[in-house]
Amino acid sequence: MGWFKAKKSPPAVPAMQTAPRSGWQAGWEWNRYAPLAGGEQRLYGTLRESVPIISAALEKTVRLIGTFQVECPDAAARRGLTEFLRHVPVGAAQAGIQSFLCAYLDQLLMYGTAVGEILLSADACGIAGLYNARLEHLELCRGENPLEVQLCVRGQSGKAVPVKHPNLVLLSALNPEPGEVRGVSILRGLPFLGEVLMKIYHTIGVNWDRVGNTRFAVTYKPSGEGDRAYGAERARQIADQWSRAMQPGAGVSDFVAVGDVSIRVIGADNQILDSEIPVRQLLEQIVAKLGVPPFLLGLSWSSTERMSSQQADILTSELESYRRLLEPVIEKICRMWLLLNGYSERMEIVWEDISLQDTVDLAGARLKNAQAAKLEWEVQKEREGRA
Repeated sequence: MGWFKAKKSPPAVPAMQTAPRSGWQAGWEWNRYAPLAGGEQRLYGTLRESVPIISAALEKTVRLIGTFQVECPDAAARRGLTEFLRHVPVGAAQAGIQSFLCAYLDQLLMYGTAVGEILLSADACGIAGLYNARLEHLELCRGENPLEVQLCVRGQSGKAVPVKHPNLVLLSALNPEPGEVRGVSILRGLPFLGEVLMKIYHTIGVNWDRVGNTRFAVTYKPSGEGDRAYGAERARQIADQWSRAMQPGAGVSDFVAVGDVSIRVIGADNQILDSEIPVRQLLEQIVAKLGVPPFLLGLSWSSTERMSSQQADILTSELESYRRLLEPVIEKICRMWLLLNGYSERMEIVWEDISLQDTVDLAGARLKNAQAAKLEWEVQKEREGRA
């Protein structure tokens, strides 16, 4: 197209000594492709829909990532790039780099792999928008060496075809296992816990349906031969009168019966199992895996102020690690815009502080350092004056 610099060929990579011979050395096609969507991904989607706390944790993590600014040596480039990042179309109904990153990070956390694309204008002179790709029809193809990976799209014939412009593709993997090209979902290990938790909730609902909606057992005992002869007819009369008395919306009605009639509540003597302890144990495992403090999810577990502060610090480190995963994606988008608009590709990403508490802590640390430096300077001047 003339706008891009000639792509340098990657350096030659020697043959792998630690990889199995049945891998890329042998060239087996079935071992070179790694589908990005399958039963495991569908399971994660169902798990997120079934357990609301998982969806809440992922959404809060995405929102807590925060925003950033891009610094460029050229003031005009900085203004133009800031305007582009604020209004770039994302998909069909959103705009702004923040919307793209929220969907990108959500996909990365949930499935372990995220894919996006930079859409160029018709004349290839600018960026027309950003697109968050779905993983259903995408596969990762291993290259000729373990340092190369290529994104492929499955066509109607089912064969994976490499994308035509890989330089426009954005790809990230979360904690990939050694030798793998796909990332690992943050929800790995939770389907079993989610299944047990859903069984408990389902049982609670069934028990309340049975016991909460009170049912009665009306028993009629004939006392003599005459009662036994008309027992069936009197039982029908009692049933009719009882149904009329218990009719919803009919107001308060008395039930009058003749003979030995006993009424008791069905299930009143049964004890429902206490679910508080097992549910909390399961939620503790889920919250520990998601890395979000319990108080952010509305779980009022006993915790001290010191413990909450430490949990907030741990969350800050988690968010910073996610920011490091997003930085290469942001840099690729920004550098492409700068090159297409004739600017130097030099730029720097400056993230805002995650919370106001972090700003206060940093300001307090700077104040204490300044006070310590001042005391050291005064002590040094006093020693020089004595000498």
